[in-house]
Amino acid sequence: MRKSKAETAKTRQRIVEVASEAIRSRGIEATGVAEIMAAAGLSHGGFYRHFDSKEQLVTEAIALSRRDYFAQTLTAAEQGPEALMKHLQEYVAPAHRDDIGSGCPLAANGSELVRSDSTTRHNATEALRVWFEKTAPYMRSQDDQGKTDLAISVVTNMIGALTMSRMVDDPVLSDQILESTSRRIANAFGLSSSKRQPGSARRALKPQRKRARSPIQK
Repeated sequence: MRKSKAETAKTRQRIVEVASEAIRSRGIEATGVAEIMAAAGLSHGGFYRHFDSKEQLVTEAIALSRRDYFAQTLTAAEQGPEALMKHLQEYVAPAHRDDIGSGCPLAANGSELVRSDSTTRHNATEALRVWFEKTAPYMRSQDDQGKTDLAISVVTNMIGALTMSRMVDDPVLSDQILESTSRRIANAFGLSSSKRQPGSARRALKPQRKRARSPIQK
């Protein structure tokens, strides 16, 4: 029997959701179509009933992770400077460092996005633009240009810090990278930085744990 349009759309969405997490966890090139389809509980042959190419799926998967992740930024920005500062500091917290699959796609896939197609790069560009625009009004500067410059500096520093904290094999250095960036965020807002909760700092970097819903991860 032919599937209804609603069932087909639901299946397609499931594929995009699985791909979104898998691509952040393993990278664009390392994640194959067959693996994504298997993780979604589907056959490899059914892929081209939903997508023209892997590139199309990657574009939609990145767009989904961007929307999901940056929706939180929009909510925090609407709540004021303290809420936004806390949100940005959570970006450079150990919990985000250790959870690549559910985190920011710009940090997880930035080096590969450089070589992606124009649509995917545009999605990433718009994510950055939103970040800059929502952060700039709360920056500690006397004029609009200074606020924009500081917002760009803070956000790009956050992405770089998260990437480097994941790369280094020294857990102490990894925490130092995150902590120094968290203080920089507080200084940019001109607010007092909240202290890290007990037990959240200084933990050794570990391989990413498997997620029950994504058998593609290893």
